[in-house]
Amino acid sequence: MEIGIIGLGKMGGNISLQCIDKDIIVVGKDIKERPDLEQKGVIMTTEYGEFTNNLQQPRIIFLSLPAGNTIDNVIEELLSYLDKGDVLLDGGNSYYKDFQRRYSELKNKKIHFIDCGTSGGWEGARYGACFMVGGDKEAVKICEPILRTLSVENGYLHCGPSGSGHYVKLVHNGIEFGMLQAIGEGIELLRKGEFDLNLADIFKMYSNVSVIRSWLVELMEQALNEQEHLEDIPAYVEDTGEVNWLVQEAINKEIPIPVITQSIIELFKSREKPKDTYRAIAMMRHGFGGHPYGKNEYVSKERKTSRIKKI
Repeated sequence: MEIGIIGLGKMGGNISLQCIDKDIIVVGKDIKERPDLEQKGVIMTTEYGEFTNNLQQPRIIFLSLPAGNTIDNVIEELLSYLDKGDVLLDGGNSYYKDFQRRYSELKNKKIHFIDCGTSGGWEGARYGACFMVGGDKEAVKICEPILRTLSVENGYLHCGPSGSGHYVKLVHNGIEFGMLQAIGEGIELLRKGEFDLNLADIFKMYSNVSVIRSWLVELMEQALNEQEHLEDIPAYVEDTGEVNWLVQEAINKEIPIPVITQSIIELFKSREKPKDTYRAIAMMRHGFGGHPYGKNEYVSKERKTSRIKKI
């Protein structure tokens, strides 16, 4: 098995290393040199012609890129080097309607395009991810063996037609925000209650058989053990805006989602008034995705550019 990966950042780089571990040949392309990956066995290339020439047909190419115009620009540059029947996968957090537009354009050129919502953070990319896939059965069949190999047990699903994978991932992100908010509020209650409590020990206990056990609870325990003073964590929480799209979708469809909606409002409030709730959310987000603490110009910009099609 072999795969091409364009974009070797936090997620793409770790997926490439997982491929090497599992004897999947990887041809990589990034905007910067990656000697660290090359030393591990990734075939690094600098030009799209060289990139595609190193892949057998039908080529399977995983795009691990920021949502928005970057994906359109890469596809435009790559297109002249592709052949009919090649398969592109969008493994980022694209808005599903942006994806459907690209899918239609590529289908007219006989190029397969699959939406591959990817979850699990750095750890999942490195050791076994969760893939939410949408697209034509014929195309999915081509890349499914690789995706199953790179996923954890029961962590792969062909959700349905074009766009369904990104939509399922979008809902996943909304659920994630609601859970983060609830855990953050729990931290606030524990810290400001009448008892002198060891929060790290509490979250370690929560992680064992309790009803609320989860990876987020485990990340909270880990962060509490690593951070001696919660007050040192910036309470300002940046985000790239995907869950905003979900709230707008819900409003348009008149579907009440008060918990997810309020979790977005709370993020806005974190940028005005510091609270332990927001510090806890920032710590968990940093744990699963390496999201930066405090204000970040790049993330703030991505919030405005990652969706193209209006809802």
